[in-house]
Amino acid sequence: MSSANHLLNAKDVVAGYAPDLPILHKVSVSVDAGEVVSIIGPNGAGKSTFIKAIAGLVEVNAGQIFFYGRSILNIPTHKLALSGVAFVPQTGNVFSSLTIKENLILGSVGLTKKKAGERIEAIYKKYPILNERSHQRAGTLSGGQRQILAVARALLTEPRLILLDEPTAGLSPMAAKELFEVVRMLAKKGTAVLMVEQNAKAALSISDRGYVLAEGKNRIDGPAKSLL
Repeated sequence: MSSANHLLNAKDVVAGYAPDLPILHKVSVSVDAGEVVSIIGPNGAGKSTFIKAIAGLVEVNAGQIFFYGRSILNIPTHKLALSGVAFVPQTGNVFSSLTIKENLILGSVGLTKKKAGERIEAIYKKYPILNERSHQRAGTLSGGQRQILAVARALLTEPRLILLDEPTAGLSPMAAKELFEVVRMLAKKGTAVLMVEQNAKAALSISDRGYVLAEGKNRIDGPAKSLL
């Protein structure tokens, strides 16, 4: 598949939190449908900045980002969600004072009431723990359960690409394993997953391909098995 045909194709991205102080220096990453791609590297490498740039949370100063061949450069996050791109941040990704059900209802804003109800029911079937605790406040869930809720809420828009920023941060090994199983299941059903992860070994073990960033630049990329 040529680079032009990738589901997501980010090329030579320059971005940062101030125009004259770029954190990313011509970073390029591609993702295909049904593929899990991990971005790894040391602290301060620009991993989270890059995924936030794709999500429209950090301004891109140069380069291109294409989703299904259409530029999504600097499009606001809420508009990207309607285009089929979902973003799950590392922290603050659930409404702690609201119940699981209320979180899912908020995630379905923009859908018709009928469609929202159907998709929430589908989420309950896919993740029984959320159904069993639907009236429990999200803030009382374990870290792993909160992350699953955050991913589930993102899935309500039926995204073709889901962006995960450090999804296992602070999770126990068992909770991280369960979350990675969810990620693989998403890919098996055709969703593309681009994941920034500090636990390089664990991330690559469930990924198809990986990219190593250092000092805001591409350093190594290739099949996950070879990077391991």
